[in-house]
Amino acid sequence: MDKVVRYHTINRRSFLKKGALSGALMISFPVWKCLAARDPEALLASDPAALSILDKEDLRKLLEVCLSRGGEFAEIYFERTVSNSISLDEEKISAATRGLDMGVGFRVLQGEKTGYAFSDDLDLAKLKEAAETAALIASGQTTEKPKNFTPLSPPQYYQVKVSPDTIASKAKADLLIKANAVARVFDKRITQVGVSFSDISKKIMIANSEGLYVEDTQTLSRLGVNCAALEGSNRSMGYESKAGTYGFEHFDLSLAEDFGRKAAEMAIRMLPAEDAPAGEFPVVIAAGFGGIFFHEAIGHSLEADGIRKKTSCFHDKLGQPIASEVVTLADDGTYKGAWGAVNVDDEGSTGQNTILIDKGICSAFLQDRLNAKLMKMKQTGNGRRQSYQHYPIPRMTNTYLHPGESLPEDIVKSVDTGLYIAKIGGGNVQPTTGRFVFSVTEGYLIEAGKVTRPLKGIMLMGSGQEVLKNITMVGNDLLVIGGGSCGKDGQSKPVGFGNPTLKVAKITVGGKKA
Repeated sequence: MDKVVRYHTINRRSFLKKGALSGALMISFPVWKCLAARDPEALLASDPAALSILDKEDLRKLLEVCLSRGGEFAEIYFERTVSNSISLDEEKISAATRGLDMGVGFRVLQGEKTGYAFSDDLDLAKLKEAAETAALIASGQTTEKPKNFTPLSPPQYYQVKVSPDTIASKAKADLLIKANAVARVFDKRITQVGVSFSDISKKIMIANSEGLYVEDTQTLSRLGVNCAALEGSNRSMGYESKAGTYGFEHFDLSLAEDFGRKAAEMAIRMLPAEDAPAGEFPVVIAAGFGGIFFHEAIGHSLEADGIRKKTSCFHDKLGQPIASEVVTLADDGTYKGAWGAVNVDDEGSTGQNTILIDKGICSAFLQDRLNAKLMKMKQTGNGRRQSYQHYPIPRMTNTYLHPGESLPEDIVKSVDTGLYIAKIGGGNVQPTTGRFVFSVTEGYLIEAGKVTRPLKGIMLMGSGQEVLKNITMVGNDLLVIGGGSCGKDGQSKPVGFGNPTLKVAKITVGGKKA
């Protein structure tokens, strides 16, 4: 029983009673008393390292508190996050925000039980209180003591030379203004343009009772452009973006100009789109955006919590064929600069490249510490959490299909009548059954081996298991992208995904035409 229940106020007797029944508990101490008197601007401007306030001796004492009730394992997670965003609408800067969040989370494990508590009041007495709370729910008979710390120097998978947090808002605004201007003059049918730039700088520190001590500074940056077009009664949308663990050196006026043009081009291309046909068709999925299918329809079903609880359709498939031989699927936290790259995950494990499906064979699951221990498997660097207010769970990083040997143009030529999917939008998946529904934001008809007319209203439906077996051709043009967040169990986390051009021999398409 590893469900986490949130209580905001509770006395100790009720806490013990409820904790024994639920198996895990989360307690919040959302105060900030020790920081309330400080100047917020000074906090934002100060040295992040100086805000780690806990020395090694403090950490050791807090870990001892965490283990004082007989827990097997204890962990402290400190986080300081500065976020910035700026957006443009209606040809003017419409919003600019800057924020700071900081706090400490405590986790104690005992068998399947998880005790978790957090505090955004950094006073040592309040932190001790949170540590005691986490200890209470994961009590046991063990007498563990924290080991001496051995600092870990993590590998570097981020591509950051210039932190976006150090860049003046005007330089970011210049990108937005350039993209807007280019999109507006591209075609008179462009009626609306929205541009945004956002960045996050997160410093984390993880210390645990096994002696791990690691620090990391995580940077995420994203530039996005959206365009709307109108002609008579026809409306369409276009978009383009770049996102990753990038420094500001990866963004300039030339890129903004290119994105403004590409977003406008897509919107104009889709204006004459016809209603999509309904039925079963072969489908070619373009490089990049099809990766969201592998993330949603396959990746979630290979996360260890669902596997262990046997709520995933792949729970008994390890070592068995689940896809055609041209399919090799990876979850790769080491993909440099990618949106889901991690030097270390949120438990302190270094980023890893895990092959989930190897030439059609189910070869691994995505593991965090708790599930790996219970399943007697190795961690894969996939213990991730939204913030210090959340406990880690198994989550994807960058999930993508390995490139094959086919040329993209040959894949299209192999289809007599079918659909070409350039960009997939949102959708929903049931990990228990693998059934999915995805909407397509940019798609075209394939006729006699050529991409022809644009289509609207395309819905892709089916099961992940069926699609995996129906992938017959994989291109050599892998593209890994990102920019969004994946939600699971009430937590949101940035993830990347990707694919080369590929062919699915048959898939059910929902559309208006028979």
